[in-house]
Amino acid sequence: MKNVKTLVALAITTLAGAAQADINIGVSLALTGPGSGLGIPMQNQFKLFPKTIAGEKVNLIVLDDATDPGKGAANARRFVTEDKVDMIIGSCITAVAAAMSDIATEAGTVQLAGSPVGLPPGKDKWVFRLPQSNTVMGHAVVEHMKKQGVKTIGFLGYTDAYGEQWLKEIGPLLDKAGIKIVATERFARTDTSVTPQALKINAANPDAVLIVASGSGAAMPHMAMVDRGFKGKIYQTHAAATQDLMRVGGKAVEGAFVVSGPAVIAEQLPDSHPSKAVAVDFVQKYEKAVGAGLRNQFAGHAYDAQITLEKVIPVALKKAKPGTPEFRAAIRDGMETMGRTVFSHGVMNWTAADHWGFTLETGVMLKVVDGKFKVE
Repeated sequence: MKNVKTLVALAITTLAGAAQADINIGVSLALTGPGSGLGIPMQNQFKLFPKTIAGEKVNLIVLDDATDPGKGAANARRFVTEDKVDMIIGSCITAVAAAMSDIATEAGTVQLAGSPVGLPPGKDKWVFRLPQSNTVMGHAVVEHMKKQGVKTIGFLGYTDAYGEQWLKEIGPLLDKAGIKIVATERFARTDTSVTPQALKINAANPDAVLIVASGSGAAMPHMAMVDRGFKGKIYQTHAAATQDLMRVGGKAVEGAFVVSGPAVIAEQLPDSHPSKAVAVDFVQKYEKAVGAGLRNQFAGHAYDAQITLEKVIPVALKKAKPGTPEFRAAIRDGMETMGRTVFSHGVMNWTAADHWGFTLETGVMLKVVDGKFKVE
């Protein structure tokens, strides 16, 4: 009888140990609200996430932040206090990711942001970004503008952190290129019309307009500019590199120039491109699960998150057990030292001094032709 009790106790201990070994990852995405066009594709990709990595069970705890910074912060707080996660992924919305960052840092938990969230120097010790920085993408936009002979532009962007960061980061690039911003107009993500802003930009008569918006929300200001008779070139940022732009914008967005990571146009990449094989793998697996032609820049970021974890977790497991501060620190250290890693969106090389990682060559300029993205 004593032996039976001992065996039962051992079994319970073993099961508890196995449960403690689970790797828990909190994922906060905009599954509702104006940012859902970015969050839902990421969620679709995360449904393909492996159940185990390096022999350990991985649990993804996916919550909706509703495109709301307050909700995102609440999700992050739950992740670190109730779920005791080893990593946080999200949000796909810059303002929401920013609201989550203080909580992740306070808890000593890596936040793998699905948006190009900008933070003050020294404030991103625990924050790494999956998307390219606005400076990297802005470089591709400005170089294209130079080739198109653009000398003046109008800026039409969100009032939140995403719009503010683009305006701040592209300014010096435009100055260096000799391109002048002649009109700056802003709008909220929840706005249903930008007619006054479009009229003001039209009155300034720029050669081109840069729209800084995301997902389906990027189509509305684009349509407004076309409806108000704007005949110049219209550029969109990488947050608009989704099928929602064409689905909502229709004929109005034909001819739009959109900067993107390479994952969206995987098959169009030259065989020499380092990301071609990885990007094609992402597209084939994603579209098999979700539907042909539904590839998405943000789904690609979720795919790259998997590449990151499959490389970093085995290293972190050699240093500590999941569920401990030491394991969370080992994940951060592993990301800072994982070296050159091929993503679907380019070549990543995070370091202790650089939690952005992508180089200036990462951005690809696309053009909407017959409702599809074509490499420029």
